Amino acid sequence: MKYVGVVGAGAIGRLTAAELVRRGHRVTMISRSGHQASPDQWGAWAVDARNGHELARALKRDMGLCDVVVNAVNPVSYTRWERDWPPMAQGIADACATLGAGHLMVGNLYGYGSVSGSIAETRQMDPYGVKGRVRARMWVDALRDHRAGGAPAVEVRASDYFGAAARPGVSLLMDYVIRPVLRGTTAWVPVGDLDAEHSWTYLPDIARLVADLVESDTGGHRWGRAWHVPTSAPRAMRAVAQDTARLMGERAGVVRRVPRAIMAAARIHPLVRALDETRHQFESPWMLDSTAAQVEFGWSPTPWEEALGRTVRELTAGQ
Repeated sequence: MKYVGVVGAGAIGRLTAAELVRRGHRVTMISRSGHQASPDQWGAWAVDARNGHELARALKRDMGLCDVVVNAVNPVSYTRWERDWPPMAQGIADACATLGAGHLMVGNLYGYGSVSGSIAETRQMDPYGVKGRVRARMWVDALRDHRAGGAPAVEVRASDYFGAAARPGVSLLMDYVIRPVLRGTTAWVPVGDLDAEHSWTYLPDIARLVADLVESDTGGHRWGRAWHVPTSAPRAMRAVAQDTARLMGERAGVVRRVPRAIMAAARIHPLVRALDETRHQFESPWMLDSTAAQVEFGWSPTPWEEALGRTVRELTAGQ
């Protein structure tokens, strides 16, 4: 049994905690609110992740020891990453050092910048914009500590994710394509080529890979590097809308791009301007290569039809 601290109570944190408990591990969840999503399964503490001392103390108090700390944090504001992320990342790193725990980061593909072709873990980091630089720096710092004999580190990287557990406001595909189609309304997408192939990572597959790494030897070859979450073949947003409508027994889901003139006018809002940094991911094919993880861990991503079907069933249950 491993003793694991999961920092962040969003979709990834909650699913990861549930997967770890299912496998027989002891879990303590740390979040701003200390909300106990599943009081019979794991402990929960309200701690500011920027305070590494308090974070380590809470985990030690609840479990006595800690083998791995999972950083599944998602800052409150998408527009303040440069200010909010560094102190939280440092606080978690400090807690890992204090506890002698492995530092497992859940990241994304922002650090690769604007690229063409499929993206493998071996691709050089070349961040574009503030968010990409922040994510890349977090990993560079953690890997430096790992190589210097500090806290063992590993990063799990996912593409834009989807799944019923995703709360509103965190998943472009859920908010602008899947949920509108399920409501029977036109899906208005604010950015991107609707016919560009794009890799979408299923949330439970993220939790599964995180759990596999928690169970791996922090001193072994699986740590000290990044892994891409097993992800199914790319799917264009228009195709996703059609797939979703078909699962609902409809002929076709209607998806349209928000007119550029409207988006230009909306740039007075910081969140809309922030989309500029990741626009390249949706304007042309964006394809994740997860071959390495599939070979190493011996499993394939949840098939697209199964993942989308499960998402639709969970979202429409009881309606």
